[in-house]
Amino acid sequence: MARPAHSREIGGHMSTTTSSPLLINDYQPPARSVWRTLRNSFAHRGFAIGAVLLLIILFGALFAPWLAPYDPYTQDVMLRMKPPVWMANGTWDYVLGTDKLGRDYLSRLLYGARISLFIGFSAALISGVIGTIMGLLAGYFGGKTDAVISYLITTRLAMPVVMIALASASLIGGSLKVVIVLLGCLLWDRFAVVVRAAVQQIRDAEYVASAQALGCSTLRILASEILPNLVGALIVVATLEMAHAILLESALSFLGVGVQPPIPSWGLMIAEGKPYMFFSPWVIAIPGIALMVLVLGINLVGDGLRDLILPDGRN
Repeated sequence: MARPAHSREIGGHMSTTTSSPLLINDYQPPARSVWRTLRNSFAHRGFAIGAVLLLIILFGALFAPWLAPYDPYTQDVMLRMKPPVWMANGTWDYVLGTDKLGRDYLSRLLYGARISLFIGFSAALISGVIGTIMGLLAGYFGGKTDAVISYLITTRLAMPVVMIALASASLIGGSLKVVIVLLGCLLWDRFAVVVRAAVQQIRDAEYVASAQALGCSTLRILASEILPNLVGALIVVATLEMAHAILLESALSFLGVGVQPPIPSWGLMIAEGKPYMFFSPWVIAIPGIALMVLVLGINLVGDGLRDLILPDGRN
């Protein structure tokens, strides 16, 4: 039912105005809009669980220098293989026990979280830049450019990542920088596929055609008209690739061609504890559980963001 019109006399003439409840009711202050988006995010069960897990690990990694009870590199063979506090002969001095060199496991676990998060974020950033550029070029220009880049994507997808990473790290030599660059150069394909498909859908949009008609350069169109519309999809892919990079780093470190001792990497901690797994199972169980929780948290956050930002992302 329409609202009645209100009439008033202005300067001898009748003026009729009609109130618009639609504009009034639909307006949301910026602060309220941000709060509603945040509330909707945490209403998603998977996202909420993943965010809590990820925040706990992130907190431990950021404040490791203050939370770690000991230096993670300090060795004392007189204290080697002490059990965690919940096992027989365990003490509160070493809550998670010690490793084969007497290093505190809790301290190494906290500092290992920093290594895993740093490698995962850096590798996702490098691969995201490479994949986004290739996807933008393929999707926008099409033709031979698209054919060449699509061939590169197909070739990359046909290659086993673990085998390539293992062979490359073995030839180059394992180190923190090598692992980051290597993973960044191997995980770009998913970014390229997603960006290429999205650009092909929006390159003929009216705002892109308007920018072309105004004489905007190709670089400006890609950077200011197309790329901002891909941010949501890029965030979702980045979270999933970050988890992938963390798992690959752990695998390489476990095989001895990733992060090198004495840096406290979770994969390296599992490898060093493998000879003692039958009579001191905590040496592989603790970093293994931590790795599982971290990857699970990132994947849950990524799936939640996909459902919230891209409702049709599963298709």
